[in-house]
Amino acid sequence: ISTKVIRGMLGKLNLHPDTACNGAEALKAMKAQRYDLVLMDCQMPVLDGVETTRRLRAHERTRTLPVVVLTSSKEERDLVESYQLGVNSFVHKPVDVTAFFEAVRQLGMYWLVLNELPPPRST
Repeated sequence: ISTKVIRGMLGKLNLHPDTACNGAEALKAMKAQRYDLVLMDCQMPVLDGVETTRRLRAHERTRTLPVVVLTSSKEERDLVESYQLGVNSFVHKPVDVTAFFEAVRQLGMYWLVLNELPPPRST
């Protein structure tokens, strides 16, 4: 499911995400501003999701930023390594658009409404 489709689905939930085409772009965006949640795909060009998460966790400001892996990867290595790096959740991306929309809705509801996030860390 494309980034454009994901943005449209999240927009229907009144969520307006920033998106990145690869891990390097994501890291650059996270250096420029504060985010409440990261939806991370394991399979990205330039810098994959596992390495992007490793770099996020290496910096004080983004160390506790909630990271939810939302991926089509079925690799056990991705699952294990992601949790070792401190991701908060690992969700297999549903192929069906309706099921995907519902998964994203539930993730958004939990992480951005029900869950209490830690206060932002300064740089």
